[in-house]
Amino acid sequence: MKIAPLLVFCLTGALSMCAGAANPKVEVKTDAPGAFRLTVDGQPFFIQGAGGDRSRSFLKEIGGNAIRTWGVEQLDQSLKEAREHGLKVVAGIWIEHERHGFSYDDPAFVQSQFEKAKAAIQKYKDDPAILVWAIGNEMEGEKGDNPKIWKAVNDIARVAKELDPNHPTMTVVAELGGEKVPAFQKYCPDVDILGINSYAGCPSIPDRYRKAGGNKPYIITEFGPHGTWEIPKNDWNVVQEPTSTVKAGMYRTSYEKTILGEKNKLCLGSFVFLWGNKQEATATWFGMFLADGARTGAVDVIQEMWTGKPPANRVPTIEQIAVNANRIAPGATVKATLAAADPENDPLTVEWKLLTEAVRYGVGGDAEEMPHDVPGAVQSGDANGAAVVMPAKPGAYRLFVTVRDTHNGAATANVPLLVGDAPVTPRETLAPAAKLPFVLYGEGAKPVFVPSGWMGKTDAIKMDADCTESPKDGATCLKCTFDSADNFGGVVWQSPENDWGDEKGGLDFTSAKKLTFWARGSEGGEKVEFKFGILGKEKKFPDTAGDAKTLTLAKDWTKYEFDLIGKDLRRIKTPFVWVVEGHGKPTTFFVDGIQYE
Repeated sequence: MKIAPLLVFCLTGALSMCAGAANPKVEVKTDAPGAFRLTVDGQPFFIQGAGGDRSRSFLKEIGGNAIRTWGVEQLDQSLKEAREHGLKVVAGIWIEHERHGFSYDDPAFVQSQFEKAKAAIQKYKDDPAILVWAIGNEMEGEKGDNPKIWKAVNDIARVAKELDPNHPTMTVVAELGGEKVPAFQKYCPDVDILGINSYAGCPSIPDRYRKAGGNKPYIITEFGPHGTWEIPKNDWNVVQEPTSTVKAGMYRTSYEKTILGEKNKLCLGSFVFLWGNKQEATATWFGMFLADGARTGAVDVIQEMWTGKPPANRVPTIEQIAVNANRIAPGATVKATLAAADPENDPLTVEWKLLTEAVRYGVGGDAEEMPHDVPGAVQSGDANGAAVVMPAKPGAYRLFVTVRDTHNGAATANVPLLVGDAPVTPRETLAPAAKLPFVLYGEGAKPVFVPSGWMGKTDAIKMDADCTESPKDGATCLKCTFDSADNFGGVVWQSPENDWGDEKGGLDFTSAKKLTFWARGSEGGEKVEFKFGILGKEKKFPDTAGDAKTLTLAKDWTKYEFDLIGKDLRRIKTPFVWVVEGHGKPTTFFVDGIQYE
């Protein structure tokens, strides 16, 4: 799920950490078709791992032996922590996603990605905590049928084997649909293991993997509760989150059927998700811990699976949460009832909160904006229930309850509520979330959007992205020329390249407050229209918001901005546009520092 860029670090520091340390040999071994095991220096090693950043010492204490990373930006620290606690690391090498605007038809991009991966392998290969190289995470796309992506993965796996014969290679996919398994089998001969992220479908992985033609060993690289995308929405388009008690049972079922059930067969182990806490639809959906570190039932289940016995003191349980009405008039009172208990009859404390519903449900672990507390809404609350006065403002909300024992254990539940009768705007995301600040042009620009949409008299348009004529910041600026006295010309930044609303693309800029840029005219007085979001509702994949303003440019650099507060920014496919009308002579102007912030 997690989205993380690939960074390459200084070689000297990594080598000094590992100096003098032995580098164990890790192998995938088989004694018969369909019977695999992972070994470290010849000794069996069944992965009992976690993905996330919660305590490594506690992970080790309850039977864990490995952690997983998605990219190498924090790999130095992860390896250091692993060595300190006697853990191994499945080291992720990030492979870019087409849904974020990267094209595997671009040889320069593919080669650059290959070189970065190669450098990372060369840097870290001798660290004794390395267990497996994980090349990419959910980069294959919905259907998994692009041979160029699989080839890029296999090319990195091949060079990994050349540089580092001591560690196996793996790539990680999101579930098993489409052509993913056949394509992996066909195009990735140098990849030893298939990593599979699976939630509701995890218990059926063994059957589905075999039926799809899979015959290499697998690691379940993410598993946990049913995802938001796997649960039906209610009549105002939100989903009911299972209680933490129900979710603990989902972890148990997946582990018993797909992981333990396939030990010494197809499965080499697993990584539970999420060993931590994050906002994803809610702040409690995937996290096995609360924000303050309290553990939920999922942790107890995994400890039992790893060690063969439950913890001495188990977390509380929630058997039921219910409300007298889900649709409520503004200002009306909701009555909630609760059935909670503790296995050891520890005294319980109970906290009730009313929050706004999430602005959107993310995709693939993309960052999400945190919902807000509604202060003063809870009038009373205890272990039996609560009375909550709903806000006057119509919309979607969630009532949360947290039950705690005296041993840092907790149980959580929530119920969605709707104030007013008006239907709620669909909240599913329309595009991946942009990480802010998002630079379109300038230092740190990301190649998601391409200035490929040339309009009007295109033969009169010239753009120099590497102009050195007095840039605002850095070494270059963007020089734009419309070399005509009449007609008009303009350029649209697009995602995907050359698309006018027929294909999926763009980013979700919901968290952005403004679009800013710097501009100047070559002489001063040039009139230029700047805008964003030009794809209308008649398009199959339109922009969800847009704005425009015509500016008279000064000769000196001037900063301009669009106010984005209150706009629906869930999908912006055309984030920046300029248009010039012919006014009897050519027009030249300069732009720099275009960014959403």
